[in-house]
Amino acid sequence: MKSDKSFVEVCIYEVKTDKTAEFEELVERVTEHHRNFPGVIDVRYIKRTHRPGSFSDAKAGKPSIHLRKKPKFYTYILYWELDNEITHGKATGSGLENFFKEFNRCLPKAPKIILGERIH
Repeated sequence: MKSDKSFVEVCIYEVKTDKTAEFEELVERVTEHHRNFPGVIDVRYIKRTHRPGSFSDAKAGKPSIHLRKKPKFYTYILYWELDNEITHGKATGSGLENFFKEFNRCLPKAPKIILGERIH
């Protein structure tokens, strides 16, 4: 089944507190690998540094709240957009072949992975 919509993976990682520098260096290399893979449209990682305030704060246009307390784990999110699910499968296989052991050292558990077609 061919789709004209791009294929997206959003991946949520919990990273051990003593492995954040290693993880951030790793995702720099992973990003370069993914961007050079044929059919990849975009690759972005973010680190969770803020949380929303109350609903009334949001309605008032107030900024989000910077996280200050040291967490049990640090949260990172991958946004990865590819031309289709076939490319995603091939790129995922290549990434795991090259980086799985390094990811595994930084994570206390498997990441949460959300897959689907981009709708706009």
